[in-house]
Amino acid sequence: MTQTIQIVQKIMNANDTIAENNNQKLEQNKIFSINLMASPDAKKTSFIIKTIKLLPNYVRVGVIEGDTAPVTIDSDKVSEQGVPVIQVNTGGECHLDAPMIENALNHLPLDDLDLIIVENVGNLICPAAFKLGTHANVLIASIPEGDDKPYKYPNIYRGLDVLIINKIDLIPYLDFNMDYFKAGVEMLNPGLEIFELSSKTGHGFDVWLKWLVQN
Repeated sequence: MTQTIQIVQKIMNANDTIAENNNQKLEQNKIFSINLMASPDAKKTSFIIKTIKLLPNYVRVGVIEGDTAPVTIDSDKVSEQGVPVIQVNTGGECHLDAPMIENALNHLPLDDLDLIIVENVGNLICPAAFKLGTHANVLIASIPEGDDKPYKYPNIYRGLDVLIINKIDLIPYLDFNMDYFKAGVEMLNPGLEIFELSSKTGHGFDVWLKWLVQN
């Protein structure tokens, strides 16, 4: 058991070192970056596309797409927006890690970017454990997932800088207790920045975009 713990510690320490190098590279190129996490079907890609469409034209965006399988469905959709996209196949792993991001950064035109959005693998457990070197951890929680997710998956909520509550347009049609949900979030991450919006209608994106541009 002790040996297993030591091996895990070495892996995490090595990852954190590369993550720091990634952050330094982003800083040197004056690029702000976010690690976008969510469960499957929270509409991360739709959220990214809506963000790209509504951002001011002077903000130059690049995207890193993480997928467990070598399919290009999401990266193709983002590429249609006219932004550079690098797809990272995790080989079945349930998360992105710092070495994967390091490799992706080497294939992006960093001199021509102001913002990089990393779409992590759809998962509420694994991504929380691995630093990537990005500036902010952002989670999308969608209304259809239910209001109990902060209580069931506390670790991912503790490490957040921003929480997006997506599909807010479905509130009238689903049994979602917003007060209960936010109480769970506040217990884990007091004062967390929260944006309520809809990737479908665009409602609430003005406040999110303001935060993004200011950073």
